[in-house]
Amino acid sequence: MTTQQRLVEALRSKGVLPPTWQDTVASVDRALFIPAVFEGHDFAADPEDWRKAVYTDAPVVTQVNDGRPTPDGEFRLATSSSSMPSIMLEMLSLLDVHEGQRVLEIGTGTGYHAAWLSHRLGAHNVTTVEVDEAVLSTAVENLEQAGFHPTTILGNGCEGHPRGAPYDRVICTCTIRDVPQAWLEQCPGGRIVTPWGSSFFSGSYATLDVRDGRAQGSFSGYPAFMWDRTQRAGAGRISDMYHEEKGEKSTTDIPPQNAIQDAPAFFTGLCLTDAWYRWCDADDGSGEATLWVFADDRKSWATVEYVPDAEAYEVEQYGPRALWDEVREAFLNWYDLGKPERSRFGLTVDRDGQRLWLDDPRSVIGKP
Repeated sequence: MTTQQRLVEALRSKGVLPPTWQDTVASVDRALFIPAVFEGHDFAADPEDWRKAVYTDAPVVTQVNDGRPTPDGEFRLATSSSSMPSIMLEMLSLLDVHEGQRVLEIGTGTGYHAAWLSHRLGAHNVTTVEVDEAVLSTAVENLEQAGFHPTTILGNGCEGHPRGAPYDRVICTCTIRDVPQAWLEQCPGGRIVTPWGSSFFSGSYATLDVRDGRAQGSFSGYPAFMWDRTQRAGAGRISDMYHEEKGEKSTTDIPPQNAIQDAPAFFTGLCLTDAWYRWCDADDGSGEATLWVFADDRKSWATVEYVPDAEAYEVEQYGPRALWDEVREAFLNWYDLGKPERSRFGLTVDRDGQRLWLDDPRSVIGKP
């Protein structure tokens, strides 16, 4: 089965297809939004393999490095895609959209998500904003081919689209660090759903209800979206940032993998917003691994060497910042708080900015 029905059945079997979206998923053909030739794949001569890619519950990267030419061997940063359909449905469930409501979408991408919204709500109730002119142009063509004509805007999604306000819902399809005040102003009394985080940990949805100029809500899920282009985290290959410099050596008694598990990594990401990590397993079957931590500005790095059954782990830190010390301090602070799960944290956004809290909006823990 290599038709749209194949995708519907895959989503239904996973238990991720809500009844309210079943007709939309079945009616909007994903094939209209996926080219035969896209980044890393050329299915022009093999339509059967292309259909398998289209009708699988998997993301499809359609652009890297903002569309700039990428020579062989250069790092390829994914910058536009057709999201994994089950993830789209997860976000839409959080959005809790109803017939007659008006939605502002941030990040048009291929147009597939805007097509779903248009089918369910009517295109006249959908506005979608895309920062990349080439991406938007292709999305408009895709949408027209599918028979949908939502309002499409070329611009910075963080500014929303005030001319079309007010909206009942705002849904963002890229990761952000700071919830824009413009979204609150354009969605009074509504709901905002967006991937949210920092360089260290960006795997959360923020679901915020807006009332009286204030948005407040909680975190959930494990999204892996591309960054808003104005708020990107660091990225690249280790060889792009490490050039065999010699750092200061020490040891730690904290197993490095403990610091990057869900709850402590989330908390560390609230404190250490401008550094990111990569876990590299040894390829010799020893069970050993290296945790790398890099500053976004590429001026500092740290490594922690994991060896099974060790009581202490070798640390090396280079640059103006002692990055492992920062990770360790955040981990110990999380531990002292009682090792709270991510679900206990919340976010408040108003004219004073955004504030994180634990258990109660009055228990503010920081301003990321």
